[in-house]
Amino acid sequence: MKYVIVHGDGMADWPCPELGGRTPLQAARKPNMDRIAACGELGMVATIPDGMPPGSDVGTMTMLGYDPRRYHTGRAPIEAASMGLNIAPDDVVFRMNLVSLNAAADGSETMGDFTAGHIGSEEAGEMVRDIGQRLGGSEFEFHPGVSYRHIMVWHRGLTDTVLTPPHDITDQPIAQYLPRGPGADRLRELTAAAAAILARHPVNEARRKSGKPAANSVWFWGQGRRPAVPTLRERFGASGAVISAVDLVNGLGRLAGLDVIKVPGATGFLDTDYGAKGRCGLEALKQRDFLLVHIEAPDEAAHMGRADFKVEAIERIDELVIGTLLEGLPRLGEYRILLMPDHATPCKLKTHSNEPVPFAIVSHTALTQPPSINRRYTEQDAAAAGLKLEHGHVLIGRLFQQASA
Repeated sequence: MKYVIVHGDGMADWPCPELGGRTPLQAARKPNMDRIAACGELGMVATIPDGMPPGSDVGTMTMLGYDPRRYHTGRAPIEAASMGLNIAPDDVVFRMNLVSLNAAADGSETMGDFTAGHIGSEEAGEMVRDIGQRLGGSEFEFHPGVSYRHIMVWHRGLTDTVLTPPHDITDQPIAQYLPRGPGADRLRELTAAAAAILARHPVNEARRKSGKPAANSVWFWGQGRRPAVPTLRERFGASGAVISAVDLVNGLGRLAGLDVIKVPGATGFLDTDYGAKGRCGLEALKQRDFLLVHIEAPDEAAHMGRADFKVEAIERIDELVIGTLLEGLPRLGEYRILLMPDHATPCKLKTHSNEPVPFAIVSHTALTQPPSINRRYTEQDAAAAGLKLEHGHVLIGRLFQQASA
């Protein structure tokens, strides 16, 4: 038996005026997702436990069957695991975004772009390495990641600093969201020192000349110490792989004991090679029992407030990822598929929200029969189905058809 999770990051949404009051899942043409919903089990699942932030770290951990209230230590240590970093037990790991801050007329600064214009990894890596040469040492380490997403390690650092994800404060003044609490002064000093380096950096000079936003500051958040979780093989006896262009998801995969499959053309953005993810997923399943294939594009579109882009991303996932998998999986034998997002990302908010999200599970045998119910993979149809899982980490047990560990 093959087990597949198709993880459409942030696919769930609210009704959008620009889509005639429909959600992107309602507006999108997605026959494969709708077939899964009509032939299989459809419902709603709470991926974000009460009181926890609605991020992909919490939601994807839930999706993989780990109760975040027990295992979650922070987003950044998960990304560090993806990068293969050697993190000591007393180290604190932070996500470090390269961001574009805008100056207001009154001298204040706002969060103009938490991605620094989706800066390229090569440009960003050069900047982060220069920051590391100037500011790194026995106290701090800096590690380049993908695009705007990077890692800072504070040796023997503090975990209780109050930090805000930059994607939650787009276009807002940053003063009230600067670090607060234990360790805040040190992190503010580090931010100012990094901003001074970036202000004169050749990469930014070139970006300004070409009309691109400058990566003129760093932003720390998502801190935590190294987590420890049981693997999927230990829990379900399954070997597996993860396909994602995002360090966070790959990190959770590594912690779960999955092989990380690098896909040429996978960008973590709207221009990702959807078809390559489907094809590489099938190849990975030839030697493994389980696959998590993650597509970041719907979430990125929602952060931009672009419902039209989100509809397009959902349609490409349906045709090129799910369509490819459904065409090739029968040649590998029996299979079961779980379709879901990790959280909702309403285009209206341009950030994540914590309400339950739709899921659908189907087996190969059910897909060979005509659907007995006329329903689609949408938030509304999933809610109307009447099935709601309050503890999302048990959902993977339904995929494996056994109790979740």
